[in-house]
Amino acid sequence: MVPCGGWGYTELLSPSFDRLRMSGQVGGGHCLGATLSDSGIIPLAMLLKHRIAQLVAQGVEEAQRSGVLPQFSVPEIEIERPQLLEHGDFATSLPLRLARAARMSPMAIAEGLAPRIAIEEPIERVEVASPGFINFAISQDWLRQQVESVLEQGEAYGSVDLGEGQRIQIEFVSVNPTGPLHVGHARGAVLGSGLASILAVAGYDVSREYYINDTGTQMDAFARTIYAHYLQAHGRDAEVPPDGYMGSYMVDLAGEVVEREKDRFLTMPVDEAVSALREIGLKKMLGSIREDLERIRVEFDVWFSEQSLYDSGDYEAAMDILRGSGYLAEREGATWFTSTALGEDKDNVVVRSTGAPTYFASDIAYHYNKLLKRGYDRVVNIWGADHQGHVSRMNAVVGALGADADRLTIIISQMVALKRGEETVRISKRTGDLITLRELVDEVGSDACRFFFLSRTAGSQMDFDLELAKKESDDNPVYYIQYAYARIAGIMRLAQERGLDYAQGDVSLLTHEAEVALIRNMLLLPEIIEGIALSLEPHHLPRYTVELATAFHWFYQQCRVVSNEPGDEAITQARLKLTEACRTVLARCLSLMGMSAPERM
Repeated sequence: MVPCGGWGYTELLSPSFDRLRMSGQVGGGHCLGATLSDSGIIPLAMLLKHRIAQLVAQGVEEAQRSGVLPQFSVPEIEIERPQLLEHGDFATSLPLRLARAARMSPMAIAEGLAPRIAIEEPIERVEVASPGFINFAISQDWLRQQVESVLEQGEAYGSVDLGEGQRIQIEFVSVNPTGPLHVGHARGAVLGSGLASILAVAGYDVSREYYINDTGTQMDAFARTIYAHYLQAHGRDAEVPPDGYMGSYMVDLAGEVVEREKDRFLTMPVDEAVSALREIGLKKMLGSIREDLERIRVEFDVWFSEQSLYDSGDYEAAMDILRGSGYLAEREGATWFTSTALGEDKDNVVVRSTGAPTYFASDIAYHYNKLLKRGYDRVVNIWGADHQGHVSRMNAVVGALGADADRLTIIISQMVALKRGEETVRISKRTGDLITLRELVDEVGSDACRFFFLSRTAGSQMDFDLELAKKESDDNPVYYIQYAYARIAGIMRLAQERGLDYAQGDVSLLTHEAEVALIRNMLLLPEIIEGIALSLEPHHLPRYTVELATAFHWFYQQCRVVSNEPGDEAITQARLKLTEACRTVLARCLSLMGMSAPERM
C-alpha cells in the first residue's frame, strides 16, 4: 500500500533535503532514549549521529597520536545514512576526504582509523567498506527498546534542544489590510505557521508576528474607496479613485458601514469622513483576516502596527543611525539610502520629495525595531514572490544599521496555481475576483490546505490540485496519512474492547522486518526536526510523515496486530505497544503540521 498517482510524491524529494540527510545533518538517525532534560526536550548530544561523529573525531586523534595517520587539519565529520541497509545504519566517508591531506589511500586511512573508533552502546560493530567508507551497525536489541522510549516521551517525542532558548521572530503573511487573503497568502501563512511550530520544538523561543501596513498611500486609497462606495450607497454621485480598490468586497464592506453607521458621514467634512472610514475599514478587514487565518489554524503572538514605528520614534532612530554612518544622501529633493556603497546596483529612496517616507523606510524602521530594539537573536521574514527584488537591499540595510546581516533570513514564497485536473482555475466563480483563502478552505478543508502548502519548497512554484485534495484514496497524501492514524485508533479501540493491555508487551519479540522498519522510521523524527530547524525548510516534515504512514501500512499488512490464535498473546501485546508508539509519532507530526488526527474515517 504505497501512495501513487497524481499528487507528485517524488516532487517532495528535494535535492537540498537529500544532501542534508546524506550528510547526517537531518534524517536517518536515532535518538538515545536514556534520559530527557527537565523540559522533555532531547539534547542534541543524545542524537546518535552526533555521538558517532564524536567517536570518529576521537579515533582520528588517537590514530594521529599513535602515528597511524599523519598530522593534518580534520574537516567537519559528516555522518551519512547508507542507501542499502546491509552497509550499516550509519557511515562516514571521511577517509575519502582525508586522502589528499594524509597522502594515503582512502582504504588505508579507513583500515587504520576503524580499529581506533570506540564501540559503545548501541553501536554493535564498525566495519570498513570500499572504496574508503567506515560503516556503523546499531544493535537490533537497542533499536527495539526505543519503542519504550517513544512511549515514555509521549507528546514531547521528537523535540530537540538545538535552539537553546534563542529568541527567534518569524514574520509572515503581513498582507496589507486592504482586501481578503487569497491562495498565495495562504501558502505563506502555512509555511510560517509550520516553521514556527517546528522551531519551537527544536528549542527556540519563537514569536509569530503579523506586520500591519496601516499607514501610507495604499491605506489612503483604501479609505477613499470605502468613502466612494458609501456615497454611492446613499445615492450620491461618486467615483472610485483611479488608485482605489476595485474588488466587489469593497462594495460589501461599504454596505456593512452603511448598515451600521447609516448616514452619519454624509454631513462630515470629506477628510474627517475618510479618516473615520479608514479606521472602521481597517478594523473590519483585520477582523476578516484573523477569521480567515483561524480557519487554517494560523495564529500570531504579535500584531505589529506600522504606524507605531512613527509614533514610538523608531523611524527617526533608524534614520539617525543611517545618517550618522553616512548611508543617507540628499538628491533631487529626496533622501536616498546609498545602497551602492554596500555593493548594491542602485541607491534607494527612503523619503520622497513630498517628505513622505517610502515603504522601504518603514521596513528599515521595522527591522531596527526587531533586531536592535527588541533584540531578537534571529529574524525570519516570509515574503511573497512580488517582494523578491527587495531582499538584497533589506540585507544591505541591516548591516548598515549595525546588526549582523546573518541574523536576518528572508524566505520567498512563490506563486500558487489552482488546478482542477488539467484546468487552471484563476478566478472566483462567486465574485469574478481572485480565489480567496476562505473559498479554498470551504472547498478542500484546512487539513488539505496545510499539508499541500507545506509539501513544497517555498521557492518552487506550486500547482494545487483541488480534485486531488478532496479525493478519498491513497493518491491523496492527506487521506493516506490520516487513514493510517485512524487505522491505528481502530486497532487500539479493538484492543480495549477485548481487554488487552500492552503495558507488559515485550518489545524484544518485534523481529519481523516490517516491525523493525517501522521502528527505524519512527526514530527519524528528532533528526527531521533538527534538520528543518537548520535549513528552515518545513516541507521535509510532510515527506517524512508519508514515509511513516507507508511504514505503518506495510507493517499492518505483514503483521496481524491483534491475533485470535492461542499462544499469540505475547506477540499481540508487543505489536500493540509498537502500534501505540507509532500513533504517538504520527500524532506529533500531524500536530506540528497543524492537521487533525481523526479517530475514525
